[in-house]
Amino acid sequence: MPQINSTDTSLTFGRFLKFWRGVHGLSQEQLAAMINSSPRHISRLENGSSRPSQGLANDIATAMKLGQRDTNHLLIAAGFLPSTGELNFHAPELKWLRKTMTLSLKALDPYPAIVMNDASDILMVNRGWVGLFNQTINKTVLDSVTNNFEFLFNRHYAGNLISGWEDTLSVILMGLEQGALFSDHSRDYKMVERLAKHENVPDDWRQRAATLEPMPSFRIQVNLRGDLQKFFSVHSTISTVGPAALLSGPSININTLYPEDEDLDLSQFCTSDLSHPLLYY
Repeated sequence: MPQINSTDTSLTFGRFLKFWRGVHGLSQEQLAAMINSSPRHISRLENGSSRPSQGLANDIATAMKLGQRDTNHLLIAAGFLPSTGELNFHAPELKWLRKTMTLSLKALDPYPAIVMNDASDILMVNRGWVGLFNQTINKTVLDSVTNNFEFLFNRHYAGNLISGWEDTLSVILMGLEQGALFSDHSRDYKMVERLAKHENVPDDWRQRAATLEPMPSFRIQVNLRGDLQKFFSVHSTISTVGPAALLSGPSININTLYPEDEDLDLSQFCTSDLSHPLLYY
């Protein structure tokens, strides 16, 4: 495995800094004056012989009036975690995103699918999802579901449907806890604490997860009219700030269930009379 040179991040930041100076037509002297620094220090930042602090990287972004995406790219280039912020999915300016997600969910029918934010709050569902779980979960209960992890962990929802749930939930929790360590957000710590209290979660979930590789998908099994059917649960992540680094802004996720039995006809459950508070078409 190749070794990572200690100046790699400095050189990356230097390239970004020189790029943005060129975009704004600023000399090293002009930028230095804007951030109360020296031209020599700007030069050292650009040639990789000096590394910026997080505060200096933010000062440079502010001076150049960079948006969230470009500020976060600059922070990533400097070796710092970006601030992705909160996503207001229902904001007027995100009408385009809601429309494209609706089209995506419709296109996935009859395969069950949901749209979630970074906190796993369910933003949208499709007919396939409502139709499938209407077969096993009381409609009133299903209509109250608002968070996908709560849905997976709670035995009143899908908690008793996951195959090998002890290992699966342990790996999910480990991923969430490490995500909280990255974000250091109280919301993320509270979610881990809340989910870990569910009766489905083994006491040694951290030790279990430490011996298991993360899974890109997991299986759930659903009793459909007397037949036990298995599904793969697959996640895909969508950037809300364009085709750039996913960490550069809030992202949303589409979770889709695909039947292990390719001959299973799910269209029989995907009917026009279905309803759910998060079904928008």
